Parts: sequence; structure tokens; C-alpha cells
Amino acid sequence: MAAAESNTSLPDIFARWFAARGWQPRQHQLALVEHAARGESVLLVAPTGGGKTLAGFLPTLMELAQRPVPRLRRTGRTLHTLYISPLKALAVDVARNLEAPIAEMGLNVRAETRTGDTPPSRRRRQRYSPPDILLTTPEQLALLLSHRDAPRMFEHLKRVVLDELHALHNSKRGDLLALGLARLQKLAPAHRRVGLSATVADPAPLQRYLVPQPPGGEARAALLRGAAGAVPQVSILASEEYVPWAGHLARHAMAGVMAAIKSAKTALVFVNTRRQAELTFQDLWRLNEDNLAIALHHGSLAPGQRRKVEAAMATGRLRAVVCTSTLDLGIDWGAVDKVICIGAPKGAARLVQRIGRANHRLDEPSRALLVPANRFEVLECEAARAAVMAGELDGERLRDGGLDVLAQHVLGMACSAPFDADALYAEAVSASPYRALSREDFDRVVDFAATGGYALKRYDRYAKLRRTPEGSWRIAHPLLARQYRLNVGVIVEEPMIDIRLQARGRPMGAGGRVLGRLEEYFVEQLAPGDTFVFAGEVLAFEGIRDDAAFVSRTHDGEAQIPSYVGGKFPLSTFLARRVREMVSDPKSWQALPDPVHEWLRIQEWRSVLPQPGQLLVETFPRGARFFLVCYPFEGRLAHQTLGMLLTRRLERLKLRPTGFCANEYALAVWGLRDLAGLDLGRLFDEDMLGDDLDAWLLESNLYKRTFRNCAIVAGLIQRRSPGKEKTGRQVTFSTDLIYDVLREHEPDHILLRATYQDAAAGLLDIARLGEMLKRVKGRIVSRALDRVSPLAVPALLEISKEMVAGEAGEDVLREAEDALIADAMRVE
Repeated sequence: MAAAESNTSLPDIFARWFAARGWQPRQHQLALVEHAARGESVLLVAPTGGGKTLAGFLPTLMELAQRPVPRLRRTGRTLHTLYISPLKALAVDVARNLEAPIAEMGLNVRAETRTGDTPPSRRRRQRYSPPDILLTTPEQLALLLSHRDAPRMFEHLKRVVLDELHALHNSKRGDLLALGLARLQKLAPAHRRVGLSATVADPAPLQRYLVPQPPGGEARAALLRGAAGAVPQVSILASEEYVPWAGHLARHAMAGVMAAIKSAKTALVFVNTRRQAELTFQDLWRLNEDNLAIALHHGSLAPGQRRKVEAAMATGRLRAVVCTSTLDLGIDWGAVDKVICIGAPKGAARLVQRIGRANHRLDEPSRALLVPANRFEVLECEAARAAVMAGELDGERLRDGGLDVLAQHVLGMACSAPFDADALYAEAVSASPYRALSREDFDRVVDFAATGGYALKRYDRYAKLRRTPEGSWRIAHPLLARQYRLNVGVIVEEPMIDIRLQARGRPMGAGGRVLGRLEEYFVEQLAPGDTFVFAGEVLAFEGIRDDAAFVSRTHDGEAQIPSYVGGKFPLSTFLARRVREMVSDPKSWQALPDPVHEWLRIQEWRSVLPQPGQLLVETFPRGARFFLVCYPFEGRLAHQTLGMLLTRRLERLKLRPTGFCANEYALAVWGLRDLAGLDLGRLFDEDMLGDDLDAWLLESNLYKRTFRNCAIVAGLIQRRSPGKEKTGRQVTFSTDLIYDVLREHEPDHILLRATYQDAAAGLLDIARLGEMLKRVKGRIVSRALDRVSPLAVPALLEISKEMVAGEAGEDVLREAEDALIADAMRVE
């Protein structure tokens, strides 16, 4: 590991620029310049505010400042540095910040962004007349590499800067980017890479990701660590009088959140879902008696609206922004002096990332306020705060590169030029996520791209590659290249529809400003006159015309909040372990609010506290049902999978289970027969991840949805074609038919394997569930109770909310909740 120390001195023009701003170059910035001078790829790991982004660009700016001017008079500029960001907003922000040193030093350097929001004319021009520095995203890189002129565009590339690499490398977007980097290595063998990352538990996977992997071996980029920043100041907003038992919105705390906004110069209010962002914004606006400038920012809003909010933040014109993960990463807004996190962070690393958005300066502590929405979240926030104070971070389980992503890349390379399978395989396995890829699997992916696979090869529509007389693979028809470019990328959104504000005095369909996009399935449920909240406004649905939903402004205190697919973060294994330890140790309860302290104390008296390494299982009757509640603390995804498998086993035992409900910490199963006295060792045996899991997958709609996403990523189903786009129903109908055919005729099809890989790592969290079942074997603690325990109340409240959903049952729900809590907390 390289120490962040250096004797390098900057060229005079750069030294004067630093001095004019009252800055001194940081040691890791100078050290990175040294690595660049030696022609080394390097990973810079440094906390937020450490000047990572400037460090990544310093070698580029120094090299471009020293080049002869004019350069390549006949052919124009050539691309020197490619900057890749996981967020469009971050690329735009970095470009804006890069303009200052370029202009102030008078450098003859042109930097431009390229995202999905960039005008098509500029994107076309960038291919034949690229800027010196291009700031873009993984999807745009894949798009550029699919063109015939990609070799000419990238042949003089000197450097690739990968920002926020920790957020990209272990994901499907990271797979796509890794394969793109492998192609860049072929087009520009002399280029070097700079990875910029926040502090991570283990930097080795990122070091491997940055450099080509040799056959049968391992290579790593150099590692450079920046100096540690000031310890952040993290407080928790939790009442000593009232803490909710369940829920995720923290609406009880909005007055405290508003007070925190008023005490700050500028605040970022982070929430975990788009739905929560809309609702939180409305709650705060109702409390905004001083008419403070508060804005909303999430991924479904129109790009123009998001850019306006970002520009207003950059110039300090806003007091607060309610936002989702769209603003998690790296954006430098110097005016932000407080971060407010609504709900538990679900991971220490995510919390550190969000905290770093405040006081974007290394030497000053960032200030953050955590707002837990329920009692378990109080514990989670305390655990996260302790981890941040101790400098401890979550690790993550590494995944193999997705076969569906590889299929998309193979088709993209054929769009660029015919390829030789041997050469493309060697290229693919040089990418870190695919270094273990077998030649057999690669050939099956190529065969899938060429024919659709054995079960589909009789259908011409799936034949996308053809062999040339020389044995190379080429695209079967030029139209396929256009289709590929319309569908490139691995982010599979639900089918969306534009939301347009009805122009006053004009008929529906005649113009109207686009507010953003909503999921098609939500809009289809609306009738004219229905009201909903979107883009921070209360809107009335007018109707659908020309593939857009038209709305008008209205006032309705009962307007519904759109629901969005996806969005919730899973509780990290690291944080779950800390919460388990806190629950089991009464000495750690002293800092907890009185209601939470009492909750745990009565749980200890009534039942038992789950200990680390154990699994507590409680059974009790309530009403006409019998409940089994267990506390794995493994996150909602693993608990949902466990619930599905347990109910199958209970059905075989003829115990008539009728449902289950999971949250991040517990799983509740209920049925019509007594669940006490079961052989829990057999019930929770690891073998449930065998036949029981396979049987459930055969009939699971969630699994079919995962297949649909893999089919879209792999290019089997094209959502968009020139001039048209498939509806959600059309896509689902097509993929369901194909899924059934493959399950019956080709169960080892490459897409079914990709689906299982995705489901195991994400939807089902099988590895984490398997580790839990193995850990608790022989360590299951059972308690047969006469009534509900305090620890079980949050899980049962989740059940109650599901049962009254869609009914006018607020009073019924409140009465049921009060009775449940009174029963659990009764001490006689």
C-alpha cells in the first residue's frame, strides 16, 4: 500500500491556483500525481471532503496543460480522460466543479457531460469530435462501445476515472462497466485507471476491479489511502415520551425534523423510498409556517426539475431538500451543514456516505440527525451511530458477474464489429467479475445471443448473431443494432408513463409540462377525478391521451401517495449483528429512550432476550389464530424467504398456516392450529433450502418477475423498438410464455441460471438465510407463551395493517393496536 505522502511539487500554474484559493494540495493528491507519472493504475480511498475528485483529475489537467497548442489541427481534439459516475447528477456536478480550475487557470481544455439527458445532437457530435474530458455513466459507455467508430473515438484515451467505485463494483451496473473497461483495454492498451472510493471495509475487490486480471492469476491496482477526516457529530431524534411500535415514515417526528431544518443553514433530508419522499415533503410543507425554501428530489421527477433543484442547492437558494439515494453520492454542495436521515440507515457504510454530504470538508465534522421511525429502528440507529464513531463499516458478499449482462455485452460488441469468440472470451475473463467464467458458459451465452438457446432456436426473432465465412460472429440485421442501443443498460424499471400538467384552457392532450414519470400499473388504477401526490403537489387525474397521463392541480387532504416498485434497502449483516448484541445486553440500554428501555425490560421478564448466535422462537394464541414469531435479525428479504419455506413445511404437518409477515428483525407465521411443541430443529433445518425452495420457485410470481428482468437485460425481450414501446402487460405476457417453455424444455437455459443467481443474491437472500440456519443449529430457544410478547408486537402490527389495507379502518386499526400493546406490556 502506498502511503499518502509525496515530495511532488505542482507546476507553477497549479501551485498558484491552489494558493489563490487558500489551499494546500493534500498529500494523497500529490501522491496520485506520482502514480500517474509512473503509469500506474491506482485506487484512492479517502473520506468525503478529502478532495478525491480533484485528485483524480489533477494528472489529466496537468498533462493537458502541457500539450502543444494547437493540437491535431486537422483531426480536432481526441478524448484524453473518461470519467464514469454511477449518478447522472454526480457527473453534472463534477463537470460544474471542474469548470472552475479550467477557467481560472486559463487551460485550453474542454470538458463535457454525456448522460441520457444530453441532447441527441451533442451526443452525436461527441462521437466524431469528442471533448478532452468526457463525464458519463456506465450505460453511456456501453452505448458508445456499440458503435462502429468506437476504436477511433477511444484509441488515444489516456485515463479512466471511476468515481464512487464502492457503489458500482458489486452490482449489475458494475458488471456492465467491467466488461466495457475490458473492451477499452483492447482499444487503448496504454490507458490507466483511477478508482475513487469512500472508506470501505476491504479495498481488495476494488483494486482487482480496476485492472485487467491475468489468466489464472490476480492483479491489483496500487492502493492509496487519504488521511482520516474529523469524527462526525451524529445525534438521534427519539422522544422520551413516545416512540412508535411499527411503521417506517416517522410522521410523529416531523415537528422535530422541521425544527432541525430551521436550525441549519441548508439541510438534506434523506429518506429510503420515493413514496416516503413525497409524503415527507407534504408533511414538512404543512409545518412550514416560515415558508422556507424546501424542495423535492427523486428519480421519478422530470430531469429538468431535478436539475433546477440541484442548481438551486449549488447556489445556496434552498433551506432543505427531501431526497432519496439520487443524492447519496459525492455531490459537493458547500452550503449543506446538516444531514437528516428519516428512518434507519440499514447500513453503516450508507450512513457514512450520507453524513458526508454535510460540511463537505475533511477537517470539519459533519453533522447528522437520525430519525428512527419505530422502536427497532431506535436500536438500529444507535448501533449505526456507534459503528460510525468507532470507524467500523459493513462488508459485503461479492457476487459473480451476471450472465444476462454478459449476453447484453456480447450483442453490443457484435453491433460494433464482427468478433472472434476466442478473443472476446479472453477479454471477458480479464474483467474481475468474470474472471471465473468458464469457456462452456461463455459459449452458451454466445449461442443464446445467436439463437435464443436450444428451446427457442426455431424462432427467427431470437436469432441475433450470424457466423461469417471466416468464423466470426456478426449482427444478424442492422435493425438489431438500433434496438440494442434503445435498450442498453441493466436498470430494469417498471413500465412508466409521463405525468403532464394539463394546460389551462386547452383540451386534454394539447401540450402540458412534464412533471415526471410514474409506474404504469399505478396510473392504470386511477379514474378521472382521483387525487394523488406527486412532484410535491396534490394532483387530480384527468385521463390518458397519447401515452401520457394528464393531471391538474387541486387540494385534497386525503390524496393517495403513489407506490413504487423496489426501493427499500436491506438491513446489512454487520448492522444486524450489532442490533442483536444491543438487544441481548441490558448494560447497553442506558442511552435508549424510556419507552424503548421499558419495552426490552418487560420482554426480558415476560419471555427471554434473544442472544447472539441463538434463534428465539415464541408461540402464543391470539383471537382465533395461533402465532409463531422468530427473531433472526437477518433483514426483510431473508425473512420473507424463510416465511415462504416455513409455511410449506407447516402445511405438510397439517397445521393449516394461513399467512406470514416479515420485517427487518422478525418473522411472524400464523395459522388455525396450535404451533407450540413443534420439533424446531427439524422445522428450521438447512434442508429447507433444497427441495422446498425449488418447489416454491416453480410457482412463485416473484421469481417470474426476476426472470422477466433477466430476459430484458439479456436482450431476449426488447422493451423499446424504433418508434414504439411495449406496455408492461405485453412484456409480462411475453416473458411468462417464454419462462414456461424454458422450465419445461430447457431447465438449464442460461437465463434460468441467471435468474436463480439474481434471486439467490437479492430477492431471496439465500446465502444469508443459509448462514443463519447453520449458525442457529442446536441453538434454538423456544418459549410457549399465553399471550403476545413485547418483542412480537411490531411484527403483529405489520399484520394488522395488511389486514385492514384498503378499508376505511383507521379506528379499527387504532383500537386493535392499543389492545395488542396493552396485552403485551401487561406485567401482572
